[in-house]
Amino acid sequence: MSDHDRTIAGVAKTVSEVLANKKYAIDYYQRDYKWEPKQLAELVTDLTSKFLQLYDKDHARRDVAKYPGYYLGAIIVSQKGNQRFVVDGQQRLTSLTLVLTYLRRLQLNRDTTVPIDELIFSESYGEKSFNLDVPDRNECMRALYEDGEYDPPSDAVESVRTLISRYREIDGLFPEELKGDALPYFIDWLKDRVQLVQITAYNDDDAYAIFETMNDRGLKLTPADMLKGYLLANIDEGAPRAHANELWRKHMRRLDDTTESAGSDFLKTWLRSQYAMSIRERRKDARPEDWDLIGTEFHRWLRNNHQQVGLTTKEDFSRFITHDLDFYARQYERVLKASSGPFDPVSPLRFIRYNADHRFTLQDQLLLAPLQVTDDRSTIDLKLELVGRFVDILLARRIWNFRATDYSTMQYAMFTVMRDTRGLTAGDLAKFLHDYLSRMAETFDSNDDLYVHQQNRGQLHKVLARMTDYITVASGQASNYIELTNGASVKYEVEHIWADRPQRHRDEFNHDADFSRHRNRIGGLLLLPKQFNASYNDAPYEDKVPHYYGQNLLAASLSPLCYEKNPGFLHFTQSHGLPFKAYEEFKADDIIERGELYRAIAKKVWNPEDLLSAVEDAE
Repeated sequence: MSDHDRTIAGVAKTVSEVLANKKYAIDYYQRDYKWEPKQLAELVTDLTSKFLQLYDKDHARRDVAKYPGYYLGAIIVSQKGNQRFVVDGQQRLTSLTLVLTYLRRLQLNRDTTVPIDELIFSESYGEKSFNLDVPDRNECMRALYEDGEYDPPSDAVESVRTLISRYREIDGLFPEELKGDALPYFIDWLKDRVQLVQITAYNDDDAYAIFETMNDRGLKLTPADMLKGYLLANIDEGAPRAHANELWRKHMRRLDDTTESAGSDFLKTWLRSQYAMSIRERRKDARPEDWDLIGTEFHRWLRNNHQQVGLTTKEDFSRFITHDLDFYARQYERVLKASSGPFDPVSPLRFIRYNADHRFTLQDQLLLAPLQVTDDRSTIDLKLELVGRFVDILLARRIWNFRATDYSTMQYAMFTVMRDTRGLTAGDLAKFLHDYLSRMAETFDSNDDLYVHQQNRGQLHKVLARMTDYITVASGQASNYIELTNGASVKYEVEHIWADRPQRHRDEFNHDADFSRHRNRIGGLLLLPKQFNASYNDAPYEDKVPHYYGQNLLAASLSPLCYEKNPGFLHFTQSHGLPFKAYEEFKADDIIERGELYRAIAKKVWNPEDLLSAVEDAE
């Protein structure tokens, strides 16, 4: 083997130097793109928050060159001849490519633009291809690059569906204040001041040896490592330090085995939930505060604020790991499992799953905020249930009223809830959250014209799934929430009761646009298996309604057969006073009437009084 084959080079490079006119392949066994919404949110928030700490509207663009660099981690590359393979870091590089694709489209038709195509595409022998070259993603990436949208085929790999989901979330994560005059400044900074350490090996053995060493032996100098070093250095040597070190390692290992960067995410979430007293104001020249600084440099924030946190003596530092971190890490792990693990329809933590399915990553800090190290298991579960129910109701009401639920829109309001619920008893927590909801302008009565459109289809899918599942369980049947939200083999879609045939409704609508608008209203929608839609979607209502009886109860309730020999359903509808009825035909007024039924169901599914009842039932 030549000396060159044994060479290992590590150098800090800007995003532009890493990506511009470069091409990287990924071995087949690690091609999956797996980042969750929380990880993307942290990346975008870290980048934008750090930039906003530096940016001043009076700066010239050339001043960006003087901004301090920002370190985004390491990537490991195996160089095989002229071809580069990413051994470690493809999740981050893929996410960066999605962000760059979004920024490229955000710049379209502006007078001032920053060229970034070369960071996404490269050209060789007259052919353009993506710099991160993964064949089964290329069609999707090309569509996102050109159109900003992609409708995947039914056989699309899971990575493609994940790419689409994460791309759609970027706009909600990207601050409005950076979408105007500051945009070219941010792109300049991202290209030329954000850095990665690229470690290049010239054979696979060396590349994977580096990968294993850095991960197994903890040689990546991450903010979490720096925080650990600071805390342990302030604990007495010997048994106290060894015990704290072992607890730290155990929890970080368990969390990181769950999802990439879960340990770091936990530290941010924990410190924010218990100690952040301020957040950056929503104005251009505002400075970052506790919440923002913990998000970008939590290790430095804690060193600078150790007295505020209560870290003065060696015993304080020891207790911070052996009691506080130990407690909150265990609860955070439970939150992660409730978010994406096996679903228990009767667990008090089930609401965490509902909120996670809406991609609402801000709930984690809210869930930890009221918890206290002295709480017993039943108190912890009750507090997690209360916060989960609150977020569930909050999201449903906002969706019903066409209000945004994305990260950047909600973070300020959710920070205040987090701060104000910190350490509350279960009773006080329930009252606070109930009062908060009672002051909301958005209720299920504040909008009587909810309809589906391209941007809210996914949200309404979850809303319809919850209502359908509520009816199912209340009628004495097993929960079908997971099936309805495509967690099983059968794939469900939001479908219209009316076929898209305006000519069938000329007696009620003169214009196709009026027909389409009415057809999209909530009362004209169901969740049905994709296979059912393929068979009956185009049929007239009268032909479809007999087949609805064999579907979920919300669909079956359109059929007269549902009201015969169905004691559980009949008892439920009568005892709850819900205006269910069968329809022999389905006209324009029936969609309105059916929408009122859905509103009545929603009020029962998302009832703020349940917050108070949960505490009463626990006493």
